[in-house]
Amino acid sequence: MKKQGHPAYQDVLFIDSSTDFKFVCGSTLQPKEKATFEGKEYPVFRVPVSSASHPFFTGSKQFIDSEGRVDKFRKRYAKPEAAPAAAPLEEKKAGEKKKAPAKKAKKPTAK
Repeated sequence: MKKQGHPAYQDVLFIDSSTDFKFVCGSTLQPKEKATFEGKEYPVFRVPVSSASHPFFTGSKQFIDSEGRVDKFRKRYAKPEAAPAAAPLEEKKAGEKKKAPAKKAKKPTAK
């Protein structure tokens, strides 16, 4: 195995920026910031979400909006209320004629 072909593998201190939870894990990340954790100095990588702050792992339920996504969908795509019944055909104007169905153009046949 070539020495230059692979990044250096080292222990990195990950810090959850929302809860300040810290844990050490092996990684090839090369952060420049350093911090001391449990008496040893580690390179630091800050993460926005970890198992300490994610709702799935904490069991907390966060509502993004007051309406549920299904309710929003139903409201947006609901059928409009039934319109009043159309006027009977007898009330049409006496001078109106029905349109004849359009004739299909015949394709020339090859002989």
